[in-house]
Amino acid sequence: MTQVAKKVFLIVLVCWCCSSNTSDTAPVTDDKPILPVNEQNTISALEYIGESVLADQEIDGVPIGGFSGIDYQNGKWYIICDTSTPPIRYYEADITYTKDGFTSVGINTMIEIKDETGAPLTQGVVDPEAIRFDTGTGTIVYSSEGSIANGVDPALIEIAPEGNQIKRFTLPDNFKANTVDTSSGPRHNGVLEGLSLDFENKGYWISFELPLIEDGPEPTTTDTQSPVRVTYINKTSGIAERQFAYELDPVAREATLGTTFEVNGLVEIMEYDTNKFLALERSFSSGYIDGGNTVKIYKVDATNATNTLSTQRLATTSYTAATKTLLFTFDSIRSQLTNNTVDNLEGFSFGPKLKDGSRTILIISDNNFNSFFPQLNQFIVLKVVP
Repeated sequence: MTQVAKKVFLIVLVCWCCSSNTSDTAPVTDDKPILPVNEQNTISALEYIGESVLADQEIDGVPIGGFSGIDYQNGKWYIICDTSTPPIRYYEADITYTKDGFTSVGINTMIEIKDETGAPLTQGVVDPEAIRFDTGTGTIVYSSEGSIANGVDPALIEIAPEGNQIKRFTLPDNFKANTVDTSSGPRHNGVLEGLSLDFENKGYWISFELPLIEDGPEPTTTDTQSPVRVTYINKTSGIAERQFAYELDPVAREATLGTTFEVNGLVEIMEYDTNKFLALERSFSSGYIDGGNTVKIYKVDATNATNTLSTQRLATTSYTAATKTLLFTFDSIRSQLTNNTVDNLEGFSFGPKLKDGSRTILIISDNNFNSFFPQLNQFIVLKVVP
């Protein structure tokens, strides 16, 4: 594996597409690319357009998959690969669709992420989860949840488009891996999943998937107080300036068929107006042939939320959480999806406009490289209704 970006053109026509209507199928591109978060700051509903599933493939023997985060800027799609095994990488993708569904989905470039010296990253130093291209700096930021059980801290990292690390941002002390005191600190595999440019493009919002141990329990099928922290990082100073709490839903279904694993977490965020976000919340319960995932998109308003940055324990402190309003549930389209499966949806981004001027949102799934059971590289596109 060389240290330069490897380009392989794998444009793959969609094998699964929800519509056979071929009218109005010109590729969807913008003459003048826009900052998605600033284009439209009213969202009243989301409507299903279509689904595509990308077959398992490789680039120079390296499997394509692990789609954990996605962003669309400057007419390009960027997808982060969720792997702690080298080569640590992100992809550039060619994805086009119309009001009737997808016309093509393909991965055309793999870029290896490197350290500040230009050397490839070694096993276990990062575990990438989310990605955003910052048009203000021309650089890429990604979040890593580290490995709490192995003492590897989560991180927010800025890299050049060719992959070299530029800097790491300073995160609050209570984000650090704690392998000594089991009564506090982040939970393993429940740290920095979400990442968003802020609406004014002055910084970044990062979000936990699960509560800090001292903030509350992991969600169960009964209602619990399970808040996760969403934190604003000023990109000039590089430090945290604000934070609010987001309350998680209960786990949607009990595990079945003799299995016991259940979890619900916040897996992605996007700020679309000042203090207003879209949140992708995913519940998983084992033992279901439909994938076991219950995934929802919420509108979130943090205007009146308490700044919890200096709050040590949310579980024993009075605070005002952000408000949330259900916007879309993927159960509503389950029957229209491949194998009736809502897969491991984990990342989303605003995309290009349709010909009628409507905005779109693209959601992707992490197939975990089929480590546990067969999963899909699933792409779902929705239309934004103002």
